[in-house]
Amino acid sequence: MVYDNGLGQTPLMGWSGWNFYECTINEKIVYGNMDALVRLDLPSYGYNYVIVDDCWSAYKRDKEGNLRSDKKTFPSGMKALADYAHKRGMKFGLYSDAGRMTCKCHRAASEGHEFRDARTFASWGIDYLKYDNCFHKKNRPSHARYPVMSEALNKSGRPIFYAMCEWGEDHPAVWAGKYANSWRTSLDVKDRWPRIELLADDNNLWASYAGPGGWNDPDMLQVGNGRMTLAEYRSHFSIWSIMKAPLIIGCELRTITKEHLEIYKNTEIIAVNQDSLGIQGRKVSQIGQSEVWAGPLSGDKIVVAAWNRGWKRALITINWYDFGLEPSVTASVRDLWKHEDWTQRQEDGFEVEIDSHDCGVYILSNISMVELYFNSGG
Repeated sequence: MVYDNGLGQTPLMGWSGWNFYECTINEKIVYGNMDALVRLDLPSYGYNYVIVDDCWSAYKRDKEGNLRSDKKTFPSGMKALADYAHKRGMKFGLYSDAGRMTCKCHRAASEGHEFRDARTFASWGIDYLKYDNCFHKKNRPSHARYPVMSEALNKSGRPIFYAMCEWGEDHPAVWAGKYANSWRTSLDVKDRWPRIELLADDNNLWASYAGPGGWNDPDMLQVGNGRMTLAEYRSHFSIWSIMKAPLIIGCELRTITKEHLEIYKNTEIIAVNQDSLGIQGRKVSQIGQSEVWAGPLSGDKIVVAAWNRGWKRALITINWYDFGLEPSVTASVRDLWKHEDWTQRQEDGFEVEIDSHDCGVYILSNISMVELYFNSGG
């Protein structure tokens, strides 16, 4: 069963300040990054949600029991920010927590106040809610707490994308599709290569549970935050896109470099993520630190990634049998990072050389039997 709010037919795309700012966020930063989104033309690429994570709310509710913004850091209030986003053609999202306090700064949260808070969010014009998992009652597991907010949002009178952030503790991929548009499958992302590898592997375990209306979420993107190489950022963006993960920019857009912006603006990789078929790609083969990830796309196409997780340049072999094609099948190949069509059709597979920690992404087209492997569960 799929959550019935009509949202999330493709993975969500947008911007959040959490990865870069955490609890130093304020409204000046958010307004500035909204302006940068528009100036950089990112909404036309699909990045149309602006999300304020933890630390926006006051420590205590108002006299009527409602959530309110921190007057020092968000003096204009959340409705003003939402209105600004809407006037600029974007949507606006907020954060709360399925416990008594938020995770990082221990602000007022929503457990026991779900219906009141959902009405408040709707009155402010909120379009998205990230719902975290800290400081909850120990006798109330995730599958008891998260559906309450789901019902509250659906009764709020406003369609609100519901993003569960329960860190994969209670295997939400198995049950959250009835209640949410996305669900975290893992620990928080870090701007570190080992964490990117870990989250990709964790998210891969639940590939069969994702689809239009409800997506596995390995957390936000770190591209542009400066602690990984361009090759590592390309891999991060490539694998997240193939896994049909939400693509939420997590860097400071007012100072983003040309090279990092080019990654976010790769329309061919974005198209893989937003493909209407909505089937999550997954790892189909591994030899040492060389991996092949693949998934079916609409129009009888296949996306294939050659991911080198090792420390040396590697020759990676893509074999047709890894995703159920007969050796005699031929296919046209397009390189999505180089934006080039190969001049010769390939038969039985192909080999590519990939630099350390980099990832090549290719579209196979004009082929048959596309769904054999993926629909059989691999």
